[in-house]
Amino acid sequence: MAKDKKHAPDPAAARELVLKLDRRGFLDELARLTQGFSTDPGNPGSYNCTDCSRCANCMFCKGCDACYQCTHCTGCVQCNSCSHCVDSKSLHSCAYCVQSENCTNSAYLVLSKNLSDCTYCFGCVGLSKKDFHILNVGFSRQEYFELTKRLRKELNVK
Repeated sequence: MAKDKKHAPDPAAARELVLKLDRRGFLDELARLTQGFSTDPGNPGSYNCTDCSRCANCMFCKGCDACYQCTHCTGCVQCNSCSHCVDSKSLHSCAYCVQSENCTNSAYLVLSKNLSDCTYCFGCVGLSKKDFHILNVGFSRQEYFELTKRLRKELNVK
């Protein structure tokens, strides 16, 4: 079933070939499809993205890999539906996150992991529905911004 990428296979012919595959043929074709996807640096449906690879439907991103429907992100990997995130990995529906990982529905996170529905967390892990936390400890809004200003400078985090 391997076809030239520029020419789509005839759907009826491709269907007929799939119907005739045995175990080995199926696994070989699956491996070919997987290899082709993981090595294709294209960014289908993306607009004005620079140095991105394997991203889809993203806009104004830079240096991202395997992201989906992100906008204005930089250096992110495997994120989806995110906005203005930097150097983060595996985020879902997050905004303005920096060096964070495996977070969902959160915003303004820095150096945080495995957060859900959180805002303004710095160096936190495993929290849900929390705001203004540093290292999983809650602070007032004013204290949070005073402390994180100093921490950002000391840790050289933008």
